[in-house]
Amino acid sequence: MSEKKLAIIATKGTLDWAYPPFILASTAAALGYQVQVFFTFYGLQLLKKKPDLQVTSLGNPGMPMPMPMPVLLQALPGMQGMMTSMMKKKMKSKGVASVEELREMCLEAEVKMVACQMTVDLFDMSRDDFIDGIDYGGAATFFEFAGDSDICLYV
Repeated sequence: MSEKKLAIIATKGTLDWAYPPFILASTAAALGYQVQVFFTFYGLQLLKKKPDLQVTSLGNPGMPMPMPMPVLLQALPGMQGMMTSMMKKKMKSKGVASVEELREMCLEAEVKMVACQMTVDLFDMSRDDFIDGIDYGGAATFFEFAGDSDICLYV
């Protein structure tokens, strides 16, 4: 029996959306899957050497709040920073690994991480902005792997 394959497309660049691709990729790798994650558009933020990932309750009605808060208050300056700080403190208190730790686990587990070259160019990013150990490619690179994968996820 051949090795199972998992292909993931990561398109979001917020703190709360950073966890799914790294948790799924590292878990699959630990289970013996060959894993590739294709980071495109805002998902590229997850590969930056120094990611400044934020979280916001705006547009995320499922986010648990310590107290009910009207949408208008959530839009006030400084609220995103406060929400991000609250989320990071909660994660730390619950022993949740940081995004950087999960990313490192993926690299150690030989998860192939591919930065979308078109998006890197589109946003005038430099390869110096990104961590070592990643590849660069386009949609064809993703399809080469995804076409033979057992599972393909879009997160």
